[in-house]
Amino acid sequence: MTETGSGPGSTGAFDAPPLRRLRYFHGQNLSARDFQREQEYVREKLKLRMRSLLGYGVVCGLYVRPVRRHDDDCPPDHHGAVEAGGSARPEHAENTENTENTATTESTQGVEGAEGTEHRRRKAEVRLTSGLAVDCDGNEVVVRGGCVIDLWKALPRDERDTDTVWIGIEYAERPVEPTRSVYNDACAETPDCEYGWTEECWTVRVTGCEPPADERCDTCCSRCEHKVLWLARIDCVDWYEPVREDQIHMNVRRPFGRHVPTVITGINWIHGHTYTVDEAKALLGTQDEDGGLVVRFSAGVRTDTLRRGVVELQVIEGGSGRNASSWYMGGAFADPDVESVTGSAPAAAAEPEAEAAAGSAGSPRFTREFRYRQTTRETLQDGDRVLVTVRTAFLLDRCCRPVDGTHVGGRVPTIDAEATGSERRGGCDLPPSGVGPWTSGTGSGGDVFESWFFVKER
Repeated sequence: MTETGSGPGSTGAFDAPPLRRLRYFHGQNLSARDFQREQEYVREKLKLRMRSLLGYGVVCGLYVRPVRRHDDDCPPDHHGAVEAGGSARPEHAENTENTENTATTESTQGVEGAEGTEHRRRKAEVRLTSGLAVDCDGNEVVVRGGCVIDLWKALPRDERDTDTVWIGIEYAERPVEPTRSVYNDACAETPDCEYGWTEECWTVRVTGCEPPADERCDTCCSRCEHKVLWLARIDCVDWYEPVREDQIHMNVRRPFGRHVPTVITGINWIHGHTYTVDEAKALLGTQDEDGGLVVRFSAGVRTDTLRRGVVELQVIEGGSGRNASSWYMGGAFADPDVESVTGSAPAAAAEPEAEAAAGSAGSPRFTREFRYRQTTRETLQDGDRVLVTVRTAFLLDRCCRPVDGTHVGGRVPTIDAEATGSERRGGCDLPPSGVGPWTSGTGSGGDVFESWFFVKER
């Protein structure tokens, strides 16, 4: 009997194949089909355990890196045909046996038609490093030697009118090691040669269309429809120039797990910075209704959880005299940009308290950032420290999970960091995963986001 649920993570019937195990007995007649089904039983059990208990995503490695200009590259004014070949090539000569693991593409030698004959050699290539991932079906994708990907050749012909591409990998299989059969199949025609083994491999996928997101709240009960694991987005591609490091954005990849937590991706103040009194007033929105502290999230947060007490501003008095006294600064949420649960364009916003009442009667509303401004007239003085606390355990995302808000190392980036000149210096420019930029969170969810800044007279 099939049971269904109505919770945020419910996906209807449990999506798992029938599990039938081969039962041996004396005198049993076994065929190749029986052994194949026995293999399928073990594989399906392993895949079910992987995606249900652990989830899917990138486990380690699989970085997309730029390829430096080759020493034998032709100068820009060289007139010659584009070299024909596949979209990806092994990174080292000894890995030529893995060439078929990569994407198969068309030859582009002497491209004619609307584009005309090629007169320059395309240099838009990236390097995929080795690593391990698990796709949403539970298949383990093992990339051993890595490869170099020619973006133009790997991109489908009907998607080449773009300068933004996404790169991913997909689990694949191929038969290997041809073997002659000893006996013919009594029920079917047996060819002279059969492949004796199946190699588990992978295929490179490149697209110019933004891939769909996995909207499921949990990966336990159902398989996803999109089997490609996307690893990076490359912006502003110039097909005749090498890809630069700053063009590659690997934060589109999914970390390994059953769900992707919502985290804080940016704030509009510089953590630990010292502002003048006037700058602090402008930042807090003391006299400007358009001002206020802005916190930005990686995904929508329910506006009915933006309640009084979730954000707290505490001023710790400093200065050369008596200090360390503290007082709480009054504040309130400004109108957030609200988007509906279906992800449509932002609708007219309302006060969070009013949204809570509206959300109970209809569809919940979500926002990807909020603005919190001072509503009282207390003044800041030289040497004060403003402590900003956001109780993210009380902020729920679209799956009713708390925002993972731990401010690890105080490294959540400043919104528009280049405009504010707040680029960080020193070590740990990237989180332990090696994929930036930094965000809040440790993977456990909830907790409290803490940050502060200092105030000086001038």
